[in-house]
Amino acid sequence: MRAFGLAAVSTVSDGWSRTGALLGVMLGLGLLLLWVGLPRHRRPGLEDRLYPYLRDAPRPSRLLAVTPVAGSGALAALLRPVVGELAQGIERLLGGSASVRRRLLRAGASPDVDRFRAEQVLWGALGTVGGLALGALIWLGKGGSVVPALVMTFCGTGAGVVARDQWLSHQAAERERRMLTEFPTIAELLALAVGAGEGAVGALERVCRLSHGELSGELARCLADARAGANLQNALQGLADRTGLPSLARFVDGMVIAVQRGTPLAEVLRSQAQDVREAGRRAVMESGGKKEIAMMLPVVFMILPVTVLFAVYPGFAFLRFSI
Repeated sequence: MRAFGLAAVSTVSDGWSRTGALLGVMLGLGLLLLWVGLPRHRRPGLEDRLYPYLRDAPRPSRLLAVTPVAGSGALAALLRPVVGELAQGIERLLGGSASVRRRLLRAGASPDVDRFRAEQVLWGALGTVGGLALGALIWLGKGGSVVPALVMTFCGTGAGVVARDQWLSHQAAERERRMLTEFPTIAELLALAVGAGEGAVGALERVCRLSHGELSGELARCLADARAGANLQNALQGLADRTGLPSLARFVDGMVIAVQRGTPLAEVLRSQAQDVREAGRRAVMESGGKKEIAMMLPVVFMILPVTVLFAVYPGFAFLRFSI
């Protein structure tokens, strides 16, 4: 009987798997987190606590209501608290709300930092799925420890969050590049309109009506702010604040000074357009110089050695044949 008991214990110990135990613990923790994160176990937020006292308030107009997508109301209501808490966690971890708001304005989007953090959560979830799939393939192919799969999963999550931030920077830089490309033409159109007798507001209206693009859209926004009651100088200063281009800031300063002091606006606009064209020409020349230096690497390390080899090899072959 004792021998039988030792054999049974050895069989159980041989069937023990650390990987299976780790996966079981992870599954248990995941189920526990899902149970704790259910809406019925959450503390009511400020909106839920105030709703009973605002129930008798007059309803807003239905024209201002946002129509939900059919079939996604329950899923959105279930995931909204989770995404909100994860977005707040990313905000506490990364910070930089001022920088995010600035880049959102430069990209032409609304400065909604919470929405951007929620998008980072979604990108991180996609990165998590990708990292988990890649880690599972590596683990199933090579076997062994689960640690590489977990590392790939965490790396995928971080890569998704960082990728959304980098994509926002790319969107801002790309939009500013398009605005800088449109700027000389817009400035010359404004100069022509002012030279024909139009005022500053009339010239801006005519240019916004005849042109389409990022810069004309920003000028239309300035006009909308001016019609809403803001001063034209303050509206134009808002254009300079929303973009990170020094040339546009100088353009706004020139227009503001010309309107305030009554100086000829057409000459200021033409000089601004010429300065931007010169800056673009210098940027192209600098880029060409950098490309020229980069092109020397394959020429020196690939093409030149092959050319020397083709020139020298026949002589070595002839000498070897003569010897």
